[in-house]
Amino acid sequence: MHLDPFQVGDFTLNPVRVLLGLLALAVLALLLLVVIVAVNMSRRRREARESDAQLAELKGRLQTLAEISVTRHGELARAVNERLDRMTHRVGSDLTETALKTTDSIAKLHERLAVIDSAQKNLTELSSNMVSLQEILANKQARGAFGQMRMEAIIQDGLPKGAFTFQATLSNGKRPDCLLHMPNTKAGVVIDAKFPLEGFEAFRVARGPEEKKEAARRVRVDVGRHVDAMAERYFLPGETQDTAILFVPSEAIYADLAEHFSDLVQKAHRARIVICAPNMLMLAVQTMQAILKDVKMREQAHLIQREVSRLMEDMGRLRERVLDLQRHFGQANEDIEKILTSSERIASRGHKIENLEFEGDGASSANGVENGRVAPLAVPPSQRYPAESEGERRRATVTRQPDLLAGNLLAGE
Repeated sequence: MHLDPFQVGDFTLNPVRVLLGLLALAVLALLLLVVIVAVNMSRRRREARESDAQLAELKGRLQTLAEISVTRHGELARAVNERLDRMTHRVGSDLTETALKTTDSIAKLHERLAVIDSAQKNLTELSSNMVSLQEILANKQARGAFGQMRMEAIIQDGLPKGAFTFQATLSNGKRPDCLLHMPNTKAGVVIDAKFPLEGFEAFRVARGPEEKKEAARRVRVDVGRHVDAMAERYFLPGETQDTAILFVPSEAIYADLAEHFSDLVQKAHRARIVICAPNMLMLAVQTMQAILKDVKMREQAHLIQREVSRLMEDMGRLRERVLDLQRHFGQANEDIEKILTSSERIASRGHKIENLEFEGDGASSANGVENGRVAPLAVPPSQRYPAESEGERRRATVTRQPDLLAGNLLAGE
């Protein structure tokens, strides 16, 4: 194949040269590509080595971190287990204590429930009694009988018989509930138990101000009329005292009267009528009982004085007899001392006789035993009574009491 040069513009190109130049350019490009590839491969190897080193370092760190995590996890697990054990023990003890307290509380609750049951029964009985009491108080006659019974019970418990009279008839024909007999006078104290309670019941159940006002007006009218009626009926000169007692059968009603109706109390005082609740009536009865006792003591004063004088005479006689007994007792002591002195002498002389019986034959002849007869003993006076003192010998000489045994034995009489 033959390649001819050709003309391109002003230039003449040889195809062979052109091919050779292109071939050289291709070889150069190939070399450049190989160099680039080698450089890239060396850089990638270096990067791979660096990556391996980093991976190894990262692996070591991860392993260290894993070991630390395992250690901390173990410690955390132990701490959690210990805390769980403590919490379990505490919860168990708390539950046991709570169970005991709950048991005690339940037992106490049962006891209180039993007490509440008994109290409920008592309340039920009390409510039934209150209903019956309300029925009694609703009836005017029954209410009067109830107040009369309470007043009579207080009077009978506090005063002796004869100091009062129930339903006594006065000279004007009126009959008070009770008449107390005062000492040293014929005039008695009148007690009336017919206290009007209708107005107080209305005052208690009133709701609005108008009802309260109307009920209070009714109370003032009823109580005022009753006070005026008592002052008109029961004040009789020479027959009754100038003070009467109006008995209220309830402490609560008396408290309401003193709190809300003080004007009625003052009106009763001006009319010389004392409004008494059960406690105040009991106090008045006890005061009257003390007065009666004092009067009886004064009436019996001369008898007491006479008995005291007799008692003093008996005391004088008792003193004389005690003195006589004292003198007799002293004389008995002296006689006993004399008897003891004689007994001591007899004992000492008996000991001497016993010594004479147990002595030998030589001693017997020496002491003057001749022909079976005991001669008188020549015993010095100081040796005759060895157990006696000088004072006893003197008393024996003064008294000269005979002693036949001692005289026959010692004096040969």
